[in-house]
Amino acid sequence: MVSLTSEYKRLEEFIENLPTKKGALIAVLHHAQEVFGYLPVEVQDFVAEKLEISAAKVYGVVTFYSFFTMQKKGQFRINVCMGTACFVKGAEGILEEFNTLLGTETGGVTEDGLFSVDALRCIGACGLAPVITVNGKYYGRIKKSDVKGIISEHKEAKNA
Repeated sequence: MVSLTSEYKRLEEFIENLPTKKGALIAVLHHAQEVFGYLPVEVQDFVAEKLEISAAKVYGVVTFYSFFTMQKKGQFRINVCMGTACFVKGAEGILEEFNTLLGTETGGVTEDGLFSVDALRCIGACGLAPVITVNGKYYGRIKKSDVKGIISEHKEAKNA
């Protein structure tokens, strides 16, 4: 596992290699989230200092955009679409099934850090409703009975 010092160093090098710091906040936050996996306050403060902007501005951007997260996520990030089409076709039950089988709550992470479960408003794949994603891979027309297999698939992938 990468030490905290080397993670901050990677982020600092990225910032130093930017052609200009002006207008680079979102790109820097994307990179920081790739490096750290999430954007805790300490990382936001570091970004603010390096970009010479206020911590409040960084926090405002992090909390405004849904693709940034301040919560640590699992190795496998499960997102259940709760948009209208998905909800009508049973997404709520699918979300509950993931939480039951993994012992999590929506927005939570399993104790081993392997899985996190989140609900999204809409992912734009209404024709495949209900839809989930796992680390960006789409699964369409999901049924509650599919959940156990999806979890097993990713546990096996980790052990492969």
